[in-house]
Amino acid sequence: MSTVNITAAEINKLRQMTGAGMMDCRKALTETNGDFEAAIDWLRKKGQKVAALRGDRDAKEGVVFAKTTSDNKTGITLCVSCETDFVSKNTDFIAFAESIMDAAIAHNLHSTEELNGVEINGVKIADLINDKLASIGEKIGVSKFERIDAEFVSSYIHGTNRMGVLVGFNKPNSEIGKDIAMQIAAMNPVAVDASSISAEVVERERAIIMDIIKADPKMVGKPEEMLAKITEGKINAFFKESTLTAQAFVKDGSMSVGDYIKSKDGDLKVVSFKRVALG
Repeated sequence: MSTVNITAAEINKLRQMTGAGMMDCRKALTETNGDFEAAIDWLRKKGQKVAALRGDRDAKEGVVFAKTTSDNKTGITLCVSCETDFVSKNTDFIAFAESIMDAAIAHNLHSTEELNGVEINGVKIADLINDKLASIGEKIGVSKFERIDAEFVSSYIHGTNRMGVLVGFNKPNSEIGKDIAMQIAAMNPVAVDASSISAEVVERERAIIMDIIKADPKMVGKPEEMLAKITEGKINAFFKESTLTAQAFVKDGSMSVGDYIKSKDGDLKVVSFKRVALG
């Protein structure tokens, strides 16, 4: 039994990450000595449905913007976060956040650290954020920053600045770009295709699936070869559900996203994507 002291804050953090119940989160952290990644795996092995491999960058409140440079070869999406939806819906706050987005594009920035040092009307963004914090009375900041460079980048904002998506392609196609960005917003894939998922992630998923299968009373005594075959079948199902080009196209479920792209332009390929969402 673990001797690590699990705090209420840690339990709440795991709840926010997974959506699991308080007692389940406490048990998971206790069993894994406070290791959050191991606790997520523990919950999954116990049958909890948690988004352990999803790529969302979550912020509780705020606004998300996604824009590209004029040549569409670079895209940036970022979240300016705050504590309450009251502030996130304030027109002055939204305008302030968009000015930060515009500065990121104008200065061709690569990170939040670079962004903080850029000036708007002679004042560094870091100082503007501190001034806004003092006037609003809430903690605000650029909580997430993502960038894509490609031959062609499409951007898309879902909802009222609740989510931003960037999609990089090997060649221009603005019509397909919007469709694929909307697909990513709706279905939240973890990678472009199976080859884009690291071997470490695949092996982690395989181990979790195998443990779940072995815990099934119906599988007790079954040959290892059968269990391995079932596991691989579930891995393939995971790829189909969780990778962009293998997913069913949301506008036409009779074809995959990959098939849709091919039907429009056989040479067009998605090279990368980013999805930033408020949680």
